[in-house]
Amino acid sequence: MAAIDANIIDPEAFVRERKGHQEIDLLVQGAHCAICIQKIETAMRDFPGVSLARLNLSTGRLALAWDGPTGQSRDMVDRLEEIGFPATPYRPESGAQAVDQEEKQLLRALAVAGFATANVMLFSVSVWAGTDMSAENVAFFHWLSALIALPAVAYSGRPFFISGWKSLKARNVNMDVPISLAVLLACGLSIYETVLGHGAAYFDAAIMLLFFLLIGRFLDSRLRARAGQAARDLAALQATIAHRLLPDGTMKAAPAADIAPGDTIIIPPGERVPVDGQIIDGEGEVDASLVTGETVPQALKAGDEAWSGMVNLDRPLTMTATAASQDSLLAEIARLVEAGEQSRSRYVRYADRAARAYVPAVFAMTAVTLAGWLAVGATFHDSMMNAIAVLIITCPCAMALVVPAVQVVATGRLFKDGVLVKSGDALERLATARTAVFDKTGTLTKRRAKLLNADDISEASLETAAQLARLSRHPLSRAVAEAAGDGPVCEDFEDHAGGGLSGVVKGKPVRYGSADWLGLPPSAGDAAQEAWLVVEGETPVRFIFADTLRNDAADAVSDLKALGFEAELLSGDRKGPVKAAAQALGLDRWRAALKPQDKIARIEALKADGAYPLMVGDGINDAPALAAAHVSVSMGSAAEISRSAADLVIQGDKLSALPRAYSVARQAKSRVMENFALANIYNVVAVPLAVFGFVTPLVAALCMSISSVVVMLNALRLAR
Repeated sequence: MAAIDANIIDPEAFVRERKGHQEIDLLVQGAHCAICIQKIETAMRDFPGVSLARLNLSTGRLALAWDGPTGQSRDMVDRLEEIGFPATPYRPESGAQAVDQEEKQLLRALAVAGFATANVMLFSVSVWAGTDMSAENVAFFHWLSALIALPAVAYSGRPFFISGWKSLKARNVNMDVPISLAVLLACGLSIYETVLGHGAAYFDAAIMLLFFLLIGRFLDSRLRARAGQAARDLAALQATIAHRLLPDGTMKAAPAADIAPGDTIIIPPGERVPVDGQIIDGEGEVDASLVTGETVPQALKAGDEAWSGMVNLDRPLTMTATAASQDSLLAEIARLVEAGEQSRSRYVRYADRAARAYVPAVFAMTAVTLAGWLAVGATFHDSMMNAIAVLIITCPCAMALVVPAVQVVATGRLFKDGVLVKSGDALERLATARTAVFDKTGTLTKRRAKLLNADDISEASLETAAQLARLSRHPLSRAVAEAAGDGPVCEDFEDHAGGGLSGVVKGKPVRYGSADWLGLPPSAGDAAQEAWLVVEGETPVRFIFADTLRNDAADAVSDLKALGFEAELLSGDRKGPVKAAAQALGLDRWRAALKPQDKIARIEALKADGAYPLMVGDGINDAPALAAAHVSVSMGSAAEISRSAADLVIQGDKLSALPRAYSVARQAKSRVMENFALANIYNVVAVPLAVFGFVTPLVAALCMSISSVVVMLNALRLAR
């Protein structure tokens, strides 16, 4: 990722004071693994008064909090620069731009390395096969290889060279240092051998090494970028402007971040509520799906609470702010999502643990090889050849491809089954899940109300209600209009926010809406959503609605139970509909009327009990729970935020794909462990051969490439 001059923007200007201490979020560049996280967080905790230093590897966002002067932020940025991780104040759009820039650079480097590898190998194969080729022709082919390989190495090796150099400048050593050393020594030795006409050159080894390493790094970058998309999408949902009502009665637009508790705000129709507050004037309906996950609009009146992220649907509302923008519900959801991504980005795999021991082990073996051969009387040339062979043969190409190769094959197979895999280690975590947690609306149900008692309603009553319903966008009205079909509409239509509809049909006043608005006693003892039709001089008619279950919901739940899963239902809907859905699906564990915080609390409780929860949801209010779960799945028709926060997305909304995805994940886990075993066997066998001089740098490069091919071929078994 290209560095940004941190001096252009003064970080002190972005420091905010909260709860008696200073806070700032920084966009950190160049972090690729758990070792980077540890190095960055340790450097920040060395500053006095630091109470929080947490890096999100997916978004590059470093959250810092400390007790002390705001000017300390400059020292922190300078320290990050010193250890090789440039940083600037974090802004969601800058984070997305940095991710895109890194991917483009890696992809260009990979393309150049692949092109050069294919062409250099043509010359190398000619040299290997041409047993009667003259020394002049061999030298000519080597110079042609150099002409292609050296510029390609200089360009494609930049991600490793720059990272390794920054690490050395900071007096540290990361994995990119021995990789860079192996590539540069191979190129240098090849030029030396070609100039002297010894007949041995390793340009193919150098560029092939970079090609395989870049494959692993690009795949890892792409998967990490997808994991961090949810937090960036949530930022787009936050209202940036609020309409503040001043004491003199005038309305003035102000940044939402400037709104303080106690301010009076006007919410025009069609705009989002910028902060949490309480309605003091006005009455209307809002889209509260972010909070409850339910599509039915919610009526608000004076005295009711409004939450940030709600959308005012019809009439102006006046409210008093009860929280600042950064303390409101939407900001909390964003923090919960990012906290979930942070925990998964720090998921330490076996490859990360092996990487910690890799650098010192490689340098130690290389030094011992060089010193050992010199001690037994070998020439410096031969000793250096053996040392370079050790460096090349131990390059972690196979180890770097162990996880990405399986992920690519498994995700390709799942794509054919209608499942998109988005998070880097999603399959690993899916394979260990033990408890399936479902949202109701839009996940187990079709998110569309259906009229249940159409057979009990006379044709005349249904048509009368439909003449009002055809003019309304309310979900329950749409269900009536759909049941009745096309037809005429009423006269003098009026939509009463939070109550219902009124009009004139065949000269008679007609009202259709809630029992409370119509002055009727509410029904009790059932789980249904209802609306009533009242025609002057006639008996009120009750319309009963329900969110119908998906056709394959019961089979999916049953199949997961057969695979050993426990299952439960968590919903923001009312108790009655949730209980009915749970009973229809055979779920004994269910909870209703939950807010996002309640869902995430249940997820955390399951994780604490070792239940490894698999969360399946689709609403914006499910995003924090999806991000916090051990592994998460979203429906293809879900809100964009939920799809971004989830690890897997089911295209076509077929829940039957979920058990199949679990089976593929179990197979993928087996392939990963087999690949680890193959990579380790390769090191156990190949490294001693290189140390004792049985392997030249060219053979070392071939062995390294073969080990990578074997790992990929084993991964391809998943495609069958």
